[in-house]
Amino acid sequence: MTDERVSANGGMETSFGFREVGADEKQPLVNDVFHKVAKRYDIMNDVMSAGLHRVWKDAMIAALNPPRREGYRVLDVAGGTGDIAFRIVEASGRKAHATVLDINGSMLAVGAERARKKGLDASLEFVEANAEDLPFAANSFDAYTIAFGIRNVPRIEVALREAYRVLKRGGRLLVLEFSEVEMPLLDSFYDAWSFHAIPRFGKLITGDHAPYQYLVESIRKFPNQRDFAAMIHEAGFARVSFTNYTGGIAALHSGWKI
Repeated sequence: MTDERVSANGGMETSFGFREVGADEKQPLVNDVFHKVAKRYDIMNDVMSAGLHRVWKDAMIAALNPPRREGYRVLDVAGGTGDIAFRIVEASGRKAHATVLDINGSMLAVGAERARKKGLDASLEFVEANAEDLPFAANSFDAYTIAFGIRNVPRIEVALREAYRVLKRGGRLLVLEFSEVEMPLLDSFYDAWSFHAIPRFGKLITGDHAPYQYLVESIRKFPNQRDFAAMIHEAGFARVSFTNYTGGIAALHSGWKI
């Protein structure tokens, strides 16, 4: 289904799954999806990835390799439930400070409660804001991470420019996202799983298949690995690269502000 993907030239800003919407309509529609699934977000990711998202996220943190020193600051965007931020803080020996930013208050509420239960309050803060308009000064963070969230941002190119702005010189961007499967047999299996099984499981879990249908379709619309890498480079990043996970079901993109 690669013909449904948008290119590096854009198109996600008016795409709500396979449905075309107005440029000002997408964000409220996406917000509604995540309000509905916030309390079951981890279960949703298990369904979407057959549990592999946990392995991929661990690989993302290993690639970041946060130092065990005070003063290391990370901005985790679209990370409301804290899944990535918790991993970063723990990997740094609780030395790093992570700011979790999400446009969705329901997701942030879940993350803040989880942080309290884990005793990580001192290492984390939760900010409700838009990835396209970050409320931080330039050159503020050592790293910017976003896992399975960039495809839900209407104007991806704007979010990438904001990522570049708030990173310090020498700072790193890491984006983990579902991508284009590059193994033919796996591609056929994954399409069948995505379009037939996932919405059904979603309905069983939440009573509503629609959020899962959107999420599956948004994966198919998102630019492939090379087009997204081109977008990262266009935003100003250097040494842009990507690593496929599980045959391209997901990919980790990396870029540096030099």
